[in-house]
Amino acid sequence: MQFVEREIVPRYDSFDAGHNRDHVHTVISQAMTLSQYYPEVDRCLLLVAAAYHDLGLINGREHHHTDSARIIREDTRLRQWFSEDEINTIADAAEDHRASSNHEPRTIYGRIVAEADRIIDTNTIVRRALQYGMKHQPGLDREAQYNRLMDHMREKYDYGGYLKLWIPQSDNAKRLEEFRKTLADETAFRRLFDTIYDQLTS
Repeated sequence: MQFVEREIVPRYDSFDAGHNRDHVHTVISQAMTLSQYYPEVDRCLLLVAAAYHDLGLINGREHHHTDSARIIREDTRLRQWFSEDEINTIADAAEDHRASSNHEPRTIYGRIVAEADRIIDTNTIVRRALQYGMKHQPGLDREAQYNRLMDHMREKYDYGGYLKLWIPQSDNAKRLEEFRKTLADETAFRRLFDTIYDQLTS
């Protein structure tokens, strides 16, 4: 934990607002909470997988999951605590966390990290998505940002969307259903968008 806090968490300071050190702390905390349902899980492996899961963002978002896995395998410092097989397990978990992945996580570690990374809170989801849009497409005006965000919300979170949940003991399923109801009420959703947009641009 000292190594993670000193050497890994600060690396999130260079990422966007939706993937800062608050985000990685949340994922670590969620992962540790979910691990209680799986006594066979090595919490040290899980801690490192959760801490490293988004480090690949240093090279951009598109391949960040595979870049995170590569960073783990190349970090020789981990060999003082873990075997090669364990490092591969950690790397696989980080690689498998991405919501848009085309395959199910290969291990319980990947399923836990993926579930812990699903921050299903309406305000947080909208704020993070809008922050991402403003950073990567700053030329878009309010209406264009709204349309971009809505397309992404429906593609990821709506019924039939690519977001998958993996841990039945998590309360993410209930939160996702609540978010879908909000998403379906376009008047209320637009009001929320405008509030957050004004906060971010004031």
